[in-house]
Parts: sequence; C-alpha cells; structure tokens
Amino acid sequence: MQKIRYEVDPFNRLVIDGLGTSGDLEKFRKVLDGKFAVDRHGNLSYRVKAPVSAGEDIPHQVKLSGDWSLTDGHELRLTLDKEARGTFGDQITLQGRILDAGGNSLLFSVMTRGGDGRQSTYALDLQGTWRADKNNRISFLVRREGGRHNILTFRGAWDIGKNHQIIYRYEKAALIRKKRLTHALTFSGCWTIRDKARISYLLEGDTDCAFDFKSSVGIAGESYIKYEVGIALKGRPEPVRRTVILSGKWKLKKDAGILFDMEYEGGKIRSIAFGADARLTGRDTVIFKLKDDFKNRDIGITLKLSRRALEGDGEIFLRALTSKRELACYAGAVWRW
Repeated sequence: MQKIRYEVDPFNRLVIDGLGTSGDLEKFRKVLDGKFAVDRHGNLSYRVKAPVSAGEDIPHQVKLSGDWSLTDGHELRLTLDKEARGTFGDQITLQGRILDAGGNSLLFSVMTRGGDGRQSTYALDLQGTWRADKNNRISFLVRREGGRHNILTFRGAWDIGKNHQIIYRYEKAALIRKKRLTHALTFSGCWTIRDKARISYLLEGDTDCAFDFKSSVGIAGESYIKYEVGIALKGRPEPVRRTVILSGKWKLKKDAGILFDMEYEGGKIRSIAFGADARLTGRDTVIFKLKDDFKNRDIGITLKLSRRALEGDGEIFLRALTSKRELACYAGAVWRW
C-alpha cells in the first residue's frame, strides 16, 4: 500500500509527497494548484485547479480529516487523522491571518500563488462559538459533526478599547517579506453583569456567544463600574492583569430598576440593569446593594449615590424612600432594607 504525506508549501498550496511499497522505491512529489475550503462542519478540503497529467491518480478534490488548533503564531493547523486516511503526515498548517470575529464565526485569510505566478487571497469561514476559557483567555470552539468541537485558544492577553470593545492584538511575520506586523482583532459587543465576581461581554449580532470572565468583586462609583481580571498565560508565573473600567451614568426608572447607561462606538447607548436593596443615609445619599437583573442575586457591589446624581425618577424615588410610600412602583427592582 502506498503511503502519502500531505504538506503545504509557502504559498498555501497542497503538496502530495508519496513513497511506494518496500518493493517499489519510486517516490513522487506533486505541488497542486488550487484552494482550500471549509464546510459548515469544519471539514477541510482542497479543490485542485490545475489540470493533472495523464496517468496521475490525483482527484480534483482532496478531503482532509483531522482536528483544528491555533498555533503560537496564530496560524490555523489541522492535525490529520491517520486512521481515516493512509497518511504518515501529521499536520497541515495554513499561513495567513485572522480577518474577523463574527457572532458565530472566525474568518481566516489565506494567500496563494497560481501556476501562472499570480498571487491571490481568499478566506476560510469557520463556524462555531466564542468563549472565555478557565484562564480568561479568548477561545473559539469550531463546530464539528456529531456535536463535537475543536478549541482554538488565543494564547495572548486581550485589551479594552476606548469604546469599551475587547481588542486582541498579535504579532507575526508577513508571509513573503518576513517583516513582523501587528494585527488587531476587534470584538463588537456590550458588557453585562450576571453574577458575583464575574463580568461578561456579549457579542453583537444574532448569537448567544459571550466571554464570561472570572474577576474580582466589582467596585462602583457615581460614573463607573470597575473590575480586575487576571489572564493566565503560558510561561508567565503571574497572570496578566486587566482593569475593566465601564464608564457611564446611573439612572433610576419606574418598573425598570437601576440602569447603568454606557456609550459605545457610534454613540450607541447600552444599559446594564440591576435590582437592589436601598437605604437612605442622613446626608441625602442612597446606598444600594446591587443585585443581578436575571435571578435577583447579590453581586457583591455596594453603590452610593448622592441626591445630585439622582435625577428624574431618582428624585421621585428619594421622596418615596424618605416618606416610605409609593415604593411599590419600583417593585421587583428597588426596595428598602
């Protein structure tokens, strides 16, 4: 039985490298002009473009079975399933860069060169789910058949942009010139708080993807909410610290409770809703023990707001809290302790 090794050349073209049986030592090596493609289940194939010489038993499409991962250099790697094919090659590594992070997808750009010497670029679209792993690193779970998934782990630390977005930056060499370039991957979404000592970032679009980060207990002031998040990275004895500061404005709304309004890119306002227990101090200041708006659980944040900061419905609430009347209008959201 003839064994075959699959490789990728510097221009992301599939190379078939074969060796005959023990009685037939004839070797062959063929660079195939074509493009890789990924289906909705994360299966990789290579579609051959150039005509194959007569007598060569090479199909027009080569299907490659294996598991996906992300290399330290942020390249896509498929570790081949040796049992599914008669191969002795271990891995297919595609050089390129990550173009975009969609709600349920990862878009990877691949550069190639055809038989005529012309260069072109195309994209591979992997479907799956974005999550934060146990070390607060960004990861992408590639959807596979039968409910399986492969995990792509982004091994660096992420940052927070000026419009509260999560930004992941990485550096790598350009494919041809080998000059090192910095690439940035921006995740569009909004922040929310669902539990004690956790802060979540919900990705934009028709998706349920979210980064749920373990953190310190939050601290709140009149114009901010602050969390400390540690990102554990390979080779570092201590986690990389990120301070997540959410800037915004507190509001009290009838039948809605306490809202924290934040401005995102393009002036878009998104609110985080809270329930709370409330107590009026002797200095016209209200102290709130905040609760999540989903299951009414304590999230460990105490918020102190002055009369100056309580505008609109806040003034009505202050009078109701002082007279101990009409607090029912805030039922389910704010009440006295």
